[in-house]
Amino acid sequence: MKAVLCKTFGLPETLVVEDVSSPVATQGKVVISVKACGVNFPDTLIIQGKYQIKPPMPFSPGGEVSGIIKEVGERVSHLKVGDKVFSLTGFGGFAEEVVADAKTTLRMPEGMDFITASSVMYTYGTSYHALKNRAVLQAGETLLVLGAAGGVGLAAVELGKIMGARVIAAASTDEKLELCKQYGASEVINYSTEDLRERIKQITAGKGVDVIYDPVGGAYTEPAFRSIAWKGRYLVVGFAAGDIPNLPLNLPLLKGASVVGVFWGAFASNEPQQSMQNFQELLGFIANGNLKPHVHAQYPLEQAPTALNEILNRKVMGKVVVSVQ
Repeated sequence: MKAVLCKTFGLPETLVVEDVSSPVATQGKVVISVKACGVNFPDTLIIQGKYQIKPPMPFSPGGEVSGIIKEVGERVSHLKVGDKVFSLTGFGGFAEEVVADAKTTLRMPEGMDFITASSVMYTYGTSYHALKNRAVLQAGETLLVLGAAGGVGLAAVELGKIMGARVIAAASTDEKLELCKQYGASEVINYSTEDLRERIKQITAGKGVDVIYDPVGGAYTEPAFRSIAWKGRYLVVGFAAGDIPNLPLNLPLLKGASVVGVFWGAFASNEPQQSMQNFQELLGFIANGNLKPHVHAQYPLEQAPTALNEILNRKVMGKVVVSVQ
């Protein structure tokens, strides 16, 4: 089978496409014939050795796939050969076949296509866990989403709207903000041309925002936190800007606010029943039309490095997907 391989840590240009042996389904595992693989920001980190997970070399990036079960290992009873599924793999998805844990592999609902199925787990899983379990977002509260047009950001905008919040989307271009409006943002802030703190003050009449969803980090963290409301919750989701910010700890003290970490992968591992419940709710939202992943572009397997560069260069709005023939 063909696979995109990382043989040495580096940027996407260092990846190669080679023929490798097909994986085997051991106990508790399944082999999936991959049809599509979602591309996410952690994929750009894992190939550079900057992510929490460091697979043994060589490995394929790609952490969420959709496809068809090819082989089932021992002690797997809820899946069978031929099932259409989507799965959280962590890595290995940029390939024609991948071995996956049966516990993180779900049957695709009737009517769902492979592209949509490969665009659900990371973005919606992360954002729903953040807003529901970590922030306990309530209807009527105000939610600020930084990096709002990216994969997890746009998912947070959608979910915030569904959960009854007033959503403020902040992004770097008017084009990105227009998409955020289509996905449920009530107000928008272009932080490339507008003063973030001043605009938040204007929009909230000086009250501040109840929940801040931050997958960006860098220079926007402190001004956003300074705009948080009393007893607000600041969700630390990631650091797409590249810099891990230093936050003065007197700020949460003065605001009675919380800094809340969001590590969805660890949540799914440590609280599998709650994670599965979240997914069932998300699939319900998709089935009734309230959620629809925005797919920015699709690339064939051989062009996976291009897809990764699109994310690194912040050109992606919503999701980008690698399609596997």
